[in-house]
Amino acid sequence: MRTDIFARLDREPEPPKIEIPRMSRTRLALLGGTAAFYGAIVVAVLVSSWLVILDWKVMLFRPYQQWPELHAFLDYFVVLGQRGPTAVMVAAWLGWRSWRQHTLRPLLSLGAALLLLNATVGAVKLGLGRLGPHYATQIGSAEMFAGGDIFPSGHTANAVVTWGILAYMATTPRARRYLSALSAVVALGVGLTTVYLGTHWLSDVLLGWAAGLLVLLALPWCEPLIGRAEDVILSMRDRLREHRLPVPSFPVVSGGPRPAMFAQRAPSEDAEPVRRPVGAGGGGGRVATSGTAASGATAQLTQARPYAVARSVYGTHAPHGSHAPHTSHGNPVASSAAGRRASRSRPVTGG
Repeated sequence: MRTDIFARLDREPEPPKIEIPRMSRTRLALLGGTAAFYGAIVVAVLVSSWLVILDWKVMLFRPYQQWPELHAFLDYFVVLGQRGPTAVMVAAWLGWRSWRQHTLRPLLSLGAALLLLNATVGAVKLGLGRLGPHYATQIGSAEMFAGGDIFPSGHTANAVVTWGILAYMATTPRARRYLSALSAVVALGVGLTTVYLGTHWLSDVLLGWAAGLLVLLALPWCEPLIGRAEDVILSMRDRLREHRLPVPSFPVVSGGPRPAMFAQRAPSEDAEPVRRPVGAGGGGGRVATSGTAASGATAQLTQARPYAVARSVYGTHAPHGSHAPHTSHGNPVASSAAGRRASRSRPVTGG
């Protein structure tokens, strides 16, 4: 007996009505506050304020040496912030959602979020060029514009976006609350793990959280573009289906001729029937003709010269010493005709 859990795994008969998130006043306020926090972190690091001093204190504390028993577990846990594995896992889930709901919006939303994340975070990373804790050159320095690429933390920002997109695509308020809490815990854990491992400064993680949250909050502005992209892709799919020609299938008798894929011309009534010897297919020695004309021609030939037909069928040999020509290439019709021509042209000698 099926339960409601397994029934929810079936494909829905038609696309459901999903409410697309809009840029509300609350979202705009959150976006503005997060952007202000983002700018404050960047300024605090650029001027080497108390935040840079806190970064050095945490780094010199070396958390991975204080709690070494957590190192093995956190080495695997931090993978939840790597872009490749997380993108594959989330894309698999959203791909199933797309198939079930007859829409490409989940996959297109994920693609738009990752593209926006790479553009914004990557540009800031390369522009500021901060070195990581393991490559620091001077104690107390912000290590800015030194050719690094760790500010903001890519692991943290990616964890916020890839797991937060699940809450963004939720269809019910209850699911959205649960998924938001789960994504926040994962993103918080991944960020603190990078600080524990010594691969990022604490300020890198703070800026990574802000960078990922900005992408999620700004995603409703991309919804019109996502909708147009979905329409274009679906229309291209429909055109390909219309231009695809069906392959005709014809029943073929075992051992019979293959059907021709072009129109054949019907034989005219006054055309001479085509005769061909039937060898391997059975009926040895008989003459195969086309259609009704073949059967009529065979009957007339049998009534007119029964001996010639019998001779062609049974292969009767000429008497010893006669000058009858041999059969030509095993063709009985050709041999009988050649014999008749030879008998008519043989000269008559005395008596």
